[in-house]
Amino acid sequence: MQLLDGKALSTKIEAEIVNEAKNLKNKTGLVPGLAVILVGQDPASAAYVKMKKKACDRAGFYSVTHEMPNDISQSAIENTIKMMNNNPNIDGILIQLPLPKQIDTTKILELVEPSKDVDGFHPYNVGRLTTGLDGFVPCTPLGVMKLLDEYNIDVKGKNCVVVGASNIVGKPMASLLLNANATVEICHIFTDDLKKHTLNADILFVGVGVINLIKEDMVKDGAIIVDIGINRTDDGKLVGDVDFEKVSKKCSYITPVPGGVGPMTIAMLLSNTLKAAKAHANERE
Repeated sequence: MQLLDGKALSTKIEAEIVNEAKNLKNKTGLVPGLAVILVGQDPASAAYVKMKKKACDRAGFYSVTHEMPNDISQSAIENTIKMMNNNPNIDGILIQLPLPKQIDTTKILELVEPSKDVDGFHPYNVGRLTTGLDGFVPCTPLGVMKLLDEYNIDVKGKNCVVVGASNIVGKPMASLLLNANATVEICHIFTDDLKKHTLNADILFVGVGVINLIKEDMVKDGAIIVDIGINRTDDGKLVGDVDFEKVSKKCSYITPVPGGVGPMTIAMLLSNTLKAAKAHANERE
């Protein structure tokens, strides 16, 4: 069994991004800029935003966080997004999800200028991903593909089972795998007999937020396991969706939690923001 070390790869990618950002600044005078909207006091969301801010600082990016109260109005968020869409110093806009119940999340995500949609959630970018065209891809599944590539794991022709069908992870993960010529199966909360499907996986991707959902009798010998889940146990320990201790004894590769997919998500956010900055710089030439 070999660990898929996302922490080491993300460090390598960040170093490359730092150099590219410096070159962009020297050539054009522009610094990549990321704006984040954080609504409410959710501890997990606040922690994620803090990590993203630190990553921007390390990369030499400009970043700003708009913190808003939980009872914020739809129009107030919309006005902030419109302001950021028109701000030439902002290349990427990130809406930290989930948003409070009174907010129409779909409408908010659709309001983000597609060229600044570094999370890849706008229907324009979703459509481009689905049809195999260049655009912004959600950071977590994009990070997973980079991680597999780093370890020379080719998904072409492989049976890839994705557990979880969210718009943020499961669906874009499946699209990326299809674009890479994998055979893809998507499972979700209504899937009957999950084990029957996971046992067929050459590569298993799991991202639903259920501790120890995947047990050793649910994976075949030599399978590759990508654990995208992140959960906190009662004693405060971070764990994924896979019973790591037991499943790791059967598989050929597995991502640890923490230190697997998580750092790759942050690295891809920086990468997408740099990509947006370069495109905006070209438009101004």
